[in-house]
Amino acid sequence: MTTTTRRKVGIAGAIVGAASAGVAAAALAKRYAVGRIRLRPDPEASEPFGELGGTQATLTTSDGVALHVELDGPDDAPLTIVFCHGYCLNLESWHYQRRDLRENHRMVLWDQRSHGRSQRAEAEDSTIDRLGEDLAEVIAEFVPGPCVLVGHSMGGMTIMALADRHPELFGDKIRGVALMATSAGKLAELTLGLPAMLSKAVHKIAPSTISMLGRRGELIDKTRHAGSDIAFLMTRYMGFGDSRNVSPTLVDFAESMIRQTPTEVFADFYPALMNHDKLSALHVLDPVPTAILVGDKDWLTPPDHGRAIAAALPRAQFTEVPDTSHLIQLERPGVVNDALRDLIKQVEV
Repeated sequence: MTTTTRRKVGIAGAIVGAASAGVAAAALAKRYAVGRIRLRPDPEASEPFGELGGTQATLTTSDGVALHVELDGPDDAPLTIVFCHGYCLNLESWHYQRRDLRENHRMVLWDQRSHGRSQRAEAEDSTIDRLGEDLAEVIAEFVPGPCVLVGHSMGGMTIMALADRHPELFGDKIRGVALMATSAGKLAELTLGLPAMLSKAVHKIAPSTISMLGRRGELIDKTRHAGSDIAFLMTRYMGFGDSRNVSPTLVDFAESMIRQTPTEVFADFYPALMNHDKLSALHVLDPVPTAILVGDKDWLTPPDHGRAIAAALPRAQFTEVPDTSHLIQLERPGVVNDALRDLIKQVEV
């Protein structure tokens, strides 16, 4: 080996060594950061997340998909609250609302198709309009009297799709609506806090990238390790506005719901969310009391989207919650539950 060759090998080895050391140092720093977070006092450490059982039922939809449904609260309550969860979550995301309202109110909670314990649907049947039809069938099967609909994120879009396709239900059957951290459209224009040019580039490559991820979903799911530090930090940062003070147990709970959603499901529903546009259907909600809640630090459905819904529904109660991000019903359960109680009072008058 010549002197020049040895020099090149030495330089290459130094570069590789430095890079490896950098990666190792970053991994160590990340592990140290997560470790410090987990050592903080955790008031939610004993909270029974995922343990609030109810009466379980299955609804087979008109296109043959088995939906998991849970009924809770007193059967003879005059009003039913129907909870519609968000993208890559499941019915357990309503933990605090279920815990605090179940004593006095009848509840219907369901896993949207391909989420939670509901059956996987084909990609072509993973649309917001189909979710609206699913909700109509859930109401027909499990809601004997009047009801209030509560939707978070994609669940709010599900309610808008129901309004678009079944406007006759709003007013008599559906007496009130709560929309949380959701959007009536234009999600493809989100900046996610990025500079304009970078955001445009991300949106340009996202559809093909996510489609590719979907095709390799099984392989990717095998690498989504339980409780990974990266997943923990991302959920903490993106899902919670006051991330420094959020309970590590709560972050783990939210991350576990996201992780349990297959990558293929994430990919199947992504185009539906990006193409969602139900602004013209919002007038259907106008005759019923409506509450709109959004976190002021929500990157996924920013406050402007909540304000656009409120502008279309001038009689609605709009609340922008400070220091709060996308998982508003988990991060600020007191604010959300108070808003739901106020909405129920309006309906029951």
